[in-house]
Amino acid sequence: MTETWDDVNKQVKAEWREETTPFERVYEIVEQTHKGQSAAEIADCAAVSEPTARRHCKTLVNTGFAETEQDGQTTLYKRNSDRVLMSRIHELRDETDRTELLEGIKDMKAEIRRYEDCYDVVSPEELARQLDADETEGWHDLTTWRRTRQNLAVAQAALAYEEAIHKLEL
Repeated sequence: MTETWDDVNKQVKAEWREETTPFERVYEIVEQTHKGQSAAEIADCAAVSEPTARRHCKTLVNTGFAETEQDGQTTLYKRNSDRVLMSRIHELRDETDRTELLEGIKDMKAEIRRYEDCYDVVSPEELARQLDADETEGWHDLTTWRRTRQNLAVAQAALAYEEAIHKLEL
């Protein structure tokens, strides 16, 4: 069975190489990179040479799509977190109107209060310190609570952005 998967993976990668440019492949890898990767790691994933990966990564940094960090003497590349956040804010603004956004914020705040009341803690981090390893429901709630907090922050940022744009137009 493993050989079959290896063959499928090789075929998919070969098709990917045929259908995309080296720049597109590097872009796709960096777009999925949350924590930094070296040019060599990106090159391996993108099926390009290390100098090609480094050159395209530098282009992505220059355009603001990617950012760098240092790990000793190695430069690590990852997608630009500010750009990801702004993309999420714009996407939310495009998909919802102000009323929907306010209702969503209200609902997320209520959900967070339910977790605080249910577990008698003020944060998911505090809950994590109290949970036993085998408390499946608690760990599921913790994950959902964290995601809700993240979504709330993005929704509030989208609302603030919308208000700032409105103020600038006056």
